[in-house]
This record gives sequence, C-alpha cells and structure tokens, in this order.
Amino acid sequence: MTKARPQAPGSRPRTSARVAAVQALFQAEQMQVSAERVIDEFVRHRLGAEPGSGFEDGRAPDANVPLFGRIVRTATAQQDTLDAVLADTLSADWPMERLDPVLRALLRAGAAELWMSDGPPARVVINEYLDIAHGFFDGDIPGMANGVLDRIAHRLRTAEFQGG
Repeated sequence: MTKARPQAPGSRPRTSARVAAVQALFQAEQMQVSAERVIDEFVRHRLGAEPGSGFEDGRAPDANVPLFGRIVRTATAQQDTLDAVLADTLSADWPMERLDPVLRALLRAGAAELWMSDGPPARVVINEYLDIAHGFFDGDIPGMANGVLDRIAHRLRTAEFQGG
C-alpha cells in the first residue's frame, strides 16, 4: 500500500535529496519527460527553503541538490543497465512492469547510488532507501525493497561484503 507522502526526514540533506530523487524519477516516468527537465523543475520549485512550506507540501527544503541531481542523472543514464540488474534480482512473479511505480523509482534510485563506485558505503545506501521505503509504503514492501537492494549491493559492490 502506497502512503500519500513520505515522512519528513528532519534536517538530513542527503536523505531529503534521495526522497526528492525518488519523486523526480517517478514524475519523469509518469510524465514521459527527460531527467534534465524534471531536475530543473525540482530545483526551481521543490528544493530549497520557501517560507511556510516543507516536506509535507511536496518540498525538500534542505535537500543536497548535487546529490539529488547525480542520483537522477545516473538512474536515467544507466536505466537500461540498472533495470536489467533489477530484473535479474526480482522474482519471476514480480517483473519491473508489475511493480508499483513509486517502488520502481525507489529501486532505480537505490540501484543508481549503488552503481556509483565513489558513493557512500552500500550498507548506508540500503539503510537510507529502507527508511525512505517506510515513508512511502506500509506492509511488506519496505522489506522487499531492502532485500532487492541488498542483493544488488552484493552484486555491484562485492568487495564491501568480503571478509566479514
């Protein structure tokens, strides 16, 4: 079950950037527009402080804008590759097309960050997207997202999981 809006992450600019990236990827897919157009719209209208508005209004006032842009650009530039990795990770009963569009955007954003070899540790990425998933979904979906991202992390960042 999809929730109406994620919970506010407080003053966590990197988390806010990730939530905004999920929302931007969802919007780009739904509206069939380019990543650059959505990034521009978010930077101009949804990121940054505006008096009297916040996360509950669809804004991410403290988002780390460079991270937001990097996630969205990586997810869209590498979408075919990342979608193939996701498809290999998902069960045959749940192909990409069957996933809730918000969950698909979340998994693409998480996979994009795991794709970035110079990004934060894989466990940090997985935990961040698990928190975000709990903001968007009830029930078993956050656990499923956690499992998918964990398997992708082990595949893309093998060295981080060796030896302990």
